[in-house]
Amino acid sequence: MNERNIRILEFPKIQEMIAALAVTESGRECCRALEPSSDPDEILRMQAETEEASSVLAYTGSNPMVWFTDVREYVKLAKVGSTLSPKALLAVADMLKASRAVRNALVTDREDTPLLTEMGSRLSTNRNLEERICDAILSEDEISDHASPELYNIRRQMRVLNDRVRDKLNSLIRSQNTQKYLMDAIITVRNGRYVVPVKAECRQNVPGIVHDQSGSGSTLFIEPMAVVEAGNELKQWTLKEHNEIERILADFSADIAPDAELYANNLQLLANVDMIFARSALGRSMRAVPPKLNREGRVNLIRARHPLIDPANVVPFNLWLGQDFSTLVITGPNTGGKTVTLKTVGMLTLMAQAGMQIPAAFGSELAIFDEVYADIGDEQSIEQSLSTFSSHMTNIVSILENVTPQSLVLFDELGAGTDPTEGAALAMAILDHLRTLGVTTLATTHYSELKVYALTTQGVENASVEFDVETLRPTYRLSIGIPGKSNAFEISRKLGLSEALIQDANERLSRDQVRFEDVIANAEYHRQIAEKERELAEEAHRETQRLRNEAEKLQRELESRRETELKKAKEQARQVLKKAQAESEQLISELKKHRNGDLKEHELHAMRAKLQDAIDSNSEKIAKAQPESDEVPTNLKVGDTVLLLDLNATATILTLPDHKGECTVQAGALKLKSNVNRMRRAKPPKENKPKSSSHVSVGLRPVEMECDVRGNTLEEALLAVDMFLDGAILNKLREVNIIHGKGTGVLRAGIHKHLKSHPAVKSFRLGRYGEGDDGVTVVTMK
Repeated sequence: MNERNIRILEFPKIQEMIAALAVTESGRECCRALEPSSDPDEILRMQAETEEASSVLAYTGSNPMVWFTDVREYVKLAKVGSTLSPKALLAVADMLKASRAVRNALVTDREDTPLLTEMGSRLSTNRNLEERICDAILSEDEISDHASPELYNIRRQMRVLNDRVRDKLNSLIRSQNTQKYLMDAIITVRNGRYVVPVKAECRQNVPGIVHDQSGSGSTLFIEPMAVVEAGNELKQWTLKEHNEIERILADFSADIAPDAELYANNLQLLANVDMIFARSALGRSMRAVPPKLNREGRVNLIRARHPLIDPANVVPFNLWLGQDFSTLVITGPNTGGKTVTLKTVGMLTLMAQAGMQIPAAFGSELAIFDEVYADIGDEQSIEQSLSTFSSHMTNIVSILENVTPQSLVLFDELGAGTDPTEGAALAMAILDHLRTLGVTTLATTHYSELKVYALTTQGVENASVEFDVETLRPTYRLSIGIPGKSNAFEISRKLGLSEALIQDANERLSRDQVRFEDVIANAEYHRQIAEKERELAEEAHRETQRLRNEAEKLQRELESRRETELKKAKEQARQVLKKAQAESEQLISELKKHRNGDLKEHELHAMRAKLQDAIDSNSEKIAKAQPESDEVPTNLKVGDTVLLLDLNATATILTLPDHKGECTVQAGALKLKSNVNRMRRAKPPKENKPKSSSHVSVGLRPVEMECDVRGNTLEEALLAVDMFLDGAILNKLREVNIIHGKGTGVLRAGIHKHLKSHPAVKSFRLGRYGEGDDGVTVVTMK
């Protein structure tokens, strides 16, 4: 597309925003070179790539791209046989590592990313070479000893020679005969040789080779003759080390050369993948959506936003054209947002055709154009919301010469800058020419003639941007179907212009002009009223929806609570039945034990009483609330007990029913409203009475089968136990229970100690499951 049109619509700023989100330098270069395409197949492919990248980001939560240095030059050097430096080889290894990471991230079993999977499968990897380079080269300046066996041996010999030379020099500088000739008792290195600092006047006293001297000439750095031979040998080993390192680097470079073309292809693929994920990341940051694309010139933008305006300040707009009309004339006051609308349509079109998602709502649709032409003032800045009245007729001529029916044309202040009558006529002629060609066109203007032209011409439609005269501020809302009003008189009046001057100016308008402006003002007034009413209706709808959602949520909570209560009741019934089963099994066991023996009458009475108590207790727990009748209750009073059919629970009436039959009830800890139609009368819950001790009757005197001493002191408990055992002896009971509870164990220990020495006690034990466990002691009498 034309570079000037791209620049006018400020697309380069979008390119920089994408580049800032790229991971690699090659990816950033690819982003800066990204341009809109006019090929429908290419556009659809780029849009699919961006959508697939969004899917990967949503699924994995991270960008698969890994940073690496641009190695294009290094690959070229290796291809022609050059030996790469350690830095270059490490950079190539990083590129191979990044290729492997991206390939592993993209080549998966996912079925919704076919394009990215195909790109990932084309990435070449060489993990063996990558790991060998990383193992051999520790940094840009250090090669590992284990880079090769030969290098390891060379460095081992060098360490031995280094130690030998330093030992000799240490012995020399510690010698009393030599120290007086030295400037300092240290060992240093000059030109790769070990030397000692010798006073210049003592040169003859320290035989050796001078390698350097101080700036003042007072100190000579001499390699003593005793270490010259070892130093020469060390120099030879150093040269061998250098040659071996060069050989290692050359081998690595030779390993890269055969695959140089594959690695160059990797770099291109990685840069492209980086750009695709940068496009997706930009869309996520803008809350953008993938646009629907067509080739019929239809544009339908829903809540579209300009990507360069602060999201906190931008006002979304809806715009459509290309179906009932192909030309849209936008009118309204200055700084009202007309130019912003033009630039937004142009920018979103360029973004869509560059494979990017657009900042708009789902369902937005854009056409694929072969070119986007824009005649908008160069001095405009979209961020500053400034408009311009400049017009470039040379640019318009160029547009008319090159435009096609598949083009999009954007005119800002068409026909301005000349005589208004001639400018309006020229603008109408240009718009009519483009309409005849079938070109999709948007134009802004202040000319009333163009408003009339749009009202009276098939295929042309008016649109306007709102302006609040009271606050002298634009609302930036776009309305299609109604021409705008410049509001020059109202603005001037608010700014303090004399009413006489305004009246004089108004009288100078023709009657037709006044009537037309009044029609526009009346239409705009009724449109704003309709818009407010629509907003009120939408708000009422949202409130109704909210209340409905709350009611549904409450109903779900009640159903959930009912299910929970039912589950709880079933569990309690299961536990009760389990306990009853255990007690029945115990009684059966005792009956079997006495089958062959003499079962005395009082023992049989005791067993019957115990079984009856268990049955009564379990019956109370299992019993559910039952209504007294199936009729809807009438004459309800506060405090009456009812059964709530929805919850299958009893409740107490708190308030009398209202005219709708609604009343407040208390069901346990839950207070709620319910209709009397969903209630039935129920019996009030029985008051909990103290449980009477189980007993058998002998004659007219009841004989207790158990003694409850919980809550007593040990002395009181022992006294009660003695009296209880006396009664058991008199009534010839064989087995009785003493209930002492679990607590701290003091009562149980004291009672057990007492029972051991009681003459009437044959044995005793703690209760079993169903008898009270450790809280009960079962005593067998003699």
